[in-house]
Amino acid sequence: MATWNYLGLQDSTSPLMEQLMFFHDHTMVILILITSMVGYMMTSLFFNKLINRFLLEGQTIEIIWTVLPAIILICIALPSLRLLYLLDEVNSPSITLKTIGHQWYWSYEYSDFLDLEFDSYMIPSNDLNLSNFRLLDVDNRTILPINSQVRVLISAADVIHSWTVPSLGVKADAIPGRLNQVSFLINRPGLFFGQCSEICGANHSFMPIVIEAIPANNFLNWVSSH
Repeated sequence: MATWNYLGLQDSTSPLMEQLMFFHDHTMVILILITSMVGYMMTSLFFNKLINRFLLEGQTIEIIWTVLPAIILICIALPSLRLLYLLDEVNSPSITLKTIGHQWYWSYEYSDFLDLEFDSYMIPSNDLNLSNFRLLDVDNRTILPINSQVRVLISAADVIHSWTVPSLGVKADAIPGRLNQVSFLINRPGLFFGQCSEICGANHSFMPIVIEAIPANNFLNWVSSH
């Protein structure tokens, strides 16, 4: 069972990602029901010998197979639209983080604090120790407080990158000369991994993102020590 856990994404760690997962499950239930019903009907048509030579039209069934799909689409569209608005909602942030994509590393600036900025490079395989994750860990992790609204301003210095952390439900393009913005709240401490999701050059797959979520008091101690 432990092996299977490594094959999937990390568990959600923000309310937005939880809502995305709920919507995925909601839609999958509807799709499975439709596929099962259509499969059963097609199978029964192939293997029975019932015919009706005098059937010319069926207004009732035509109304059903027109109205029913429309109702199903509404049941999918309404939660989807609600979720789109939630993802674009920007609440008053407690902390602002600016991230800039480079070929091939990320640099971070904590806009609320003076002179708190650093570059984040992937740790080469030769320098890894037993506590590091190969091709995922970085030399400078991004430290953020839990239970605080975080705003991330995203840009790039050279080509288009994409700042993506699946467990937070966050994915935004980093475009030179433009600022994109995402907002999230981390609801539990831990390490959360992401990667650049835009093909940005030869070392595209070697610019990971590591967010270390810690309690607010520990975060303030970390800021004061830097």
